Amino acid sequence: MKSVRQIIGLLLIAIMFASCSGYNKVEKSKDIDYKLVKADEYYAKKKYRVAQQLYESLFPAFKGTEKFEDLYYKYGYTFFYQKAYKDAENLFKGYLEVFPNSARAEEIDYMRAFCYYKQSPVLELEQVSTVKAMNMMQSFINTHPGSARNKEASAIIDLCRAKLEQKDYRSAELYYNLGQFRASAIAFADLINNYPESGKGEDYKMMIVKSYYRFAKLSVPEKQIERYEKVSVEYQDFVDRYPESKNLKEAEEYSNLSKNHIKDIQNEQATSAVKF
Repeated sequence: MKSVRQIIGLLLIAIMFASCSGYNKVEKSKDIDYKLVKADEYYAKKKYRVAQQLYESLFPAFKGTEKFEDLYYKYGYTFFYQKAYKDAENLFKGYLEVFPNSARAEEIDYMRAFCYYKQSPVLELEQVSTVKAMNMMQSFINTHPGSARNKEASAIIDLCRAKLEQKDYRSAELYYNLGQFRASAIAFADLINNYPESGKGEDYKMMIVKSYYRFAKLSVPEKQIERYEKVSVEYQDFVDRYPESKNLKEAEEYSNLSKNHIKDIQNEQATSAVKF
């Protein structure tokens, strides 16, 4: 007597065989309208790989006919739903070139940009697709100012900018942790300039003050005065930009330390000059 597991296994094999047999029948059919109907059925059932194969085989037969647009539309989506976003983007681009006046043009234009967003990689990798997604979403908004998709497009732009900001922050932080303080100060300044709307601006400015202080402290004696002076300059810019910042007191301490170091250096120089 067969076990329940064996019975289930046999049923699954039977279903798979029937499914393959059904597809083979469709695939070998010479009736292109029948094949298209079956391809649409597979598409509706989310069997995208099978639908994709059938649509592809039907391209030559339906190209130039009134049914071709819908076939092309669904064919592109079969790649998207299987997460082949690069291929999907190329097909959506082709769709817009072939059917520029389609009622679906706005949707497909958005989906092109969305495909780039879906290709956006982890922070550690180059963010070419992230930047491309931002640019294409902005282009979509500019091209379709009244679109209901603009709210989502704007949200995706914000997500991409936040991702790029986080990547740049990690780079600046790494410079600081490695003791490359001048590079750290420049990187944090770039963060402020590149992301002026960021809510972390005052924290970035604090890191600039700290970085220049560390840089001055490690400098050779003949360079220290001008570099400690840079700390005070950055502190004053901090006060001007963020007069209510929670970091003001800490920034002021670095400025005062820098001024004290300058006095000490100048006193040492005066003493040495008297001796000679």
